[in-house]
Amino acid sequence: MNQTESTLTLTVGGMTCDGCARSLENALKKQPGVTAVAVDLAQRTLRVTGTIELPALRRAVAAAGFEAEGA
Repeated sequence: MNQTESTLTLTVGGMTCDGCARSLENALKKQPGVTAVAVDLAQRTLRVTGTIELPALRRAVAAAGFEAEGA
């Protein structure tokens, strides 16, 4: 059974610099089911495209040391 790709957008807490944004982006790119990641430090948002489900995405953000809010 194939899952359909979707795009999830979350607000991210704990990002304070470009290094944080890059670290989060790199961590999420390694997650199964993620095909694209865009982190916007100024807006404190994260947009992920793929087949990853919201609970798994939230866990991955937390494991990277940040807080996911929204969606």
